[in-house]
Amino acid sequence: MRPAALDWSVENCTIGRAMEILGEKWTLVVLREVFSGIRRFDDMRVRTQIPRQVLTNRLAVLVERGVLRREPYREPGSRVRHEYRLTEMGLDLWPVLVAVLGWGDRYLADPDGAPLSVGHRDCGGEVRVELRCDQGHLVDQPRDVIPRPGPAARPQST
Repeated sequence: MRPAALDWSVENCTIGRAMEILGEKWTLVVLREVFSGIRRFDDMRVRTQIPRQVLTNRLAVLVERGVLRREPYREPGSRVRHEYRLTEMGLDLWPVLVAVLGWGDRYLADPDGAPLSVGHRDCGGEVRVELRCDQGHLVDQPRDVIPRPGPAARPQST
């Protein structure tokens, strides 16, 4: 049986568009660092071992695409440098990182467990990502989700 998804174009797919920004190997690592409070280039380099040019390019793309913004700072006696801060668009990626962290913890953690956890600032409880439909139902099985054409779906041209 032919999948119905083949009838619809993926030209304007927002997953594809998001992956143009997020799909490079180091992007989520850079975002992890900024979410963890590591905002300066040299600190990111030391902590992650990302090659200098790769980090420069990743930060430039994230700034250009509106995920991060550059803020100037100056250490006494030094030239002006920049640190990187999350924009609203960047902050909205937090659930994505938490989901990737949860997946990694489930399938890729060391035998001793995960090296990072995320907690709720107010109560200290562990934070995890849940799927809910707009009617409020918890969706805990992937097979309970049905991809379907959205309002901007375009028929596949033949």
